[in-house]
Amino acid sequence: MSDNLIEPHGGTLVDLIVDDGRAAELKGESRDFASWDLTPRQMNDIELLMNGSFSPLTGFLGKADYESVRDDMRLADGTLWPMPITLDVTEGFAAGLSSGDKVALRDPEGVMLAVITVGDVWEPDRAEEAEKVFGTTNTEHPAVAYLMGIGNSHYVGGTVEGLQAPTHYDFKELRKTPAELRTEFDAAGITDVVAFQTRNPMHRAHVELTMRAAAETGAHLLIHPVVGMTKPGDVDHYTRVRVYKALMGRYAEGSASVSLLGLAMRMGGPREAVWHALIRKNHGVNFFIVGRDHAGPGSDSQGTPFYGPYDAQELVISFEEEMGVKLVPFKLMVFVPSQDTYMPIDEVPEGTEFLSISGTELRQKLADGSEIPEWFTYPEVVAELRKTSRARKDQGFTVFFTGLSGSGKSTIANALMVKLLELGGRSVTLLDGDIVRTNLSKGLGFSKEDRDTNITRIGYVASEITKAGGIAVCAPIAPYAGPRDANREGISAVGGYALAYIATPLEV
Repeated sequence: MSDNLIEPHGGTLVDLIVDDGRAAELKGESRDFASWDLTPRQMNDIELLMNGSFSPLTGFLGKADYESVRDDMRLADGTLWPMPITLDVTEGFAAGLSSGDKVALRDPEGVMLAVITVGDVWEPDRAEEAEKVFGTTNTEHPAVAYLMGIGNSHYVGGTVEGLQAPTHYDFKELRKTPAELRTEFDAAGITDVVAFQTRNPMHRAHVELTMRAAAETGAHLLIHPVVGMTKPGDVDHYTRVRVYKALMGRYAEGSASVSLLGLAMRMGGPREAVWHALIRKNHGVNFFIVGRDHAGPGSDSQGTPFYGPYDAQELVISFEEEMGVKLVPFKLMVFVPSQDTYMPIDEVPEGTEFLSISGTELRQKLADGSEIPEWFTYPEVVAELRKTSRARKDQGFTVFFTGLSGSGKSTIANALMVKLLELGGRSVTLLDGDIVRTNLSKGLGFSKEDRDTNITRIGYVASEITKAGGIAVCAPIAPYAGPRDANREGISAVGGYALAYIATPLEV
């Protein structure tokens, strides 16, 4: 490894992929291992563990490391690490594990990606984790919603041996590991790198911001967008990556590059900003751009922000010396018509007109087909966004009825379906009764686990119908918030979603 770039966090870039001999040995023994099918978030985590993005971690956190990270933002040995990286499993699965056991970690197709040697198994206090790590127990925070409803109840800690990275068929040439990026930088003679993290499409303000950052630091610009799990409702990563690729022509040749990071964001604000800086350090980055409300989930339903606008910047600054990664702070960039340029809002002279367009306003313009001004973004960006942004009138949606048995859900759902079919214009699918029992939930019982599975299956089918521009009308008994919340998030990302609780009095 080159000495010209910043050293990885902890001093050594971790690589958990074993050699061919050990891989063959593990595959041969795996018939005796328990198997765990990785969730989408766990798929993101295992990939970044194996390729060294999470250096110095060598597996999912054990209890001592977990509690230290939760309470003090440090591993048990004192190394700075702000975010718990945990393998959550069901209570039933955890009950069959003992220290020293090996578990095959498999992708959704059943391919064994890695093996974890169990160190310890425990049931965490998830409310305590939410409060200490994310500063709230409000389930309107995406990470808290995951902890309290979507995630599993028990954690398994232990070292990981990787057999192969998850398979990606999209943008393979841009999915560069820390080792690959470091090799590229070294070959190009690059010693200083400034990284820009994003989970959104980039517009003129972002290009201006990143150009300023590169000029101020004298560093090569790495556009390093997240293409793993982000915030529900975000623009899909396929569209975003096409935007990033289209924008590369706006930068001077050789001054900037783009690489994709398969990170599952937690939207953890200040702690997450430090985490992001450490991940980029492992990729050879020594300057990191942190803007307003970095990695924050916004506000709750009362309009109260989960984090202050510059809390993330302040926490990163407090660890700058220890990390070796220098913060490049930026405030909101706005367009100043009189100067035909973008400026940080605090640099705009008093009384001078400035313009900006919020994400909500942009989505509205895309939905109603109205013009998006060139001062805001570039024609090539608009073209990419319009490819995948349906007008509101053409979007699919799901209506999800819930309530007690006998409350009238099915009656109302059937009436709604008939009325929608009468209006015409798009397909309507009813997911209720015999349709679900015969085709989706056959063999399931009435345990909590089976009920959750049933609702998850219905949600998946509804999301596919919605994504295709159709209407799904669902009317199951869905007593548990976790699967309902997961369905809402998944469906809202591809279209409209309405939850209707049929509150029929028991005496009726």
